[in-house]
Amino acid sequence: MHALLGPGGAARAEGIAGSVPEVDSLSVRVVTDNYQFAIAPSRGVPGVEVQHFGWGIAPGQPPDRTLLSEFGLSLHAESQRGRESRRVLVDFGFTPTALNNNIDLLGVEPSQLDALVLSHGHYDHFGGLVGFLRGNSGEIQTDLPFYVGGEDCFCSREWIGPPERSFGVLDRIALRKARLRVTYAPGPALVADHGFCTGKVALRSFEKPLSPTFMRVGVDHGLGCFADRLPKEERTKISVPDQFRHEIATCFNVKNRGLVVLTSCSHRGVVNTLQQAQAVSGIDKVHALIGGFHLAPYPEDYVRRTIAALKDMEVEHVIPLHCTGELFYDIAKAEIPDRLIRAYTGTRLTFGVSEQRARAANAMSRSPASAGEILR
Repeated sequence: MHALLGPGGAARAEGIAGSVPEVDSLSVRVVTDNYQFAIAPSRGVPGVEVQHFGWGIAPGQPPDRTLLSEFGLSLHAESQRGRESRRVLVDFGFTPTALNNNIDLLGVEPSQLDALVLSHGHYDHFGGLVGFLRGNSGEIQTDLPFYVGGEDCFCSREWIGPPERSFGVLDRIALRKARLRVTYAPGPALVADHGFCTGKVALRSFEKPLSPTFMRVGVDHGLGCFADRLPKEERTKISVPDQFRHEIATCFNVKNRGLVVLTSCSHRGVVNTLQQAQAVSGIDKVHALIGGFHLAPYPEDYVRRTIAALKDMEVEHVIPLHCTGELFYDIAKAEIPDRLIRAYTGTRLTFGVSEQRARAANAMSRSPASAGEILR
């Protein structure tokens, strides 16, 4: 089994001893999301700089290519603590075409990555991974940690909604060839010394997970999940409904601000995910919530209940992406307009900035010349 995981076999993530790390600042770049808006003006809000990518053209750089958007998600997080920085790539979108194109345009350096995190085993989050590893072979560090929430992340999956179809399988053979260090994090664990992942998200709130996919149990030609690493009641079955026990969120504790939580997809509930991050860290204050909230399949009353919970939790900045759905955005725009931030493919959100910098960024956004440009 270990031969299928990497040069040193599978590793167990380093747990959290004492308090979670604190960073001075954090920049989260949306590498891949469902769409972009090239003329969205960059702006500043209290504690956050919002920098949109724009067109991808400049003097001496004629229109050639621009960012690609697709139904998938990838986030790049760069944290700073004193003179020390860490860079983590969370999820890999649906295709390597979009991922490799976008990391190049956005200036993400694969050689500088300190960790990779896969939130869960759905194709729209790992589809770009193998092509990314192959396209950057020789640049990515040997023994680079690759965090997953559990063995069931490797199960092949079938989409059960119409039309029923295969929903992919994470290629553990490609991980071995890329010499990644597969790191299991079923419980709370440090990520690159600066951040932490939640481990399994407990079902604490009103939210209950939907199960749009089935997991197939077993390994075929080196791909799939090992039955003996799954719960005992699932080991002898051919397929089981996906309960997303392995789904993890990636979090950072920003000095004087609070938690920034990258939810990725929130299949076990976005409120449950936040509560898990709070329980793991011992920190109640949530500065920002970023990612897919998986509310598109739910009816309006459920979405409204979720927004009410986010209000009660006093989440300062809510940044919906990917699978959140337009219904959430429409209601949130009316209910929590001062907390809602719109982000797209290419948007960079910087947390831990001074109020003066935020005001300067907001003033710049009012200039027609600055609309759609990157703030330097």
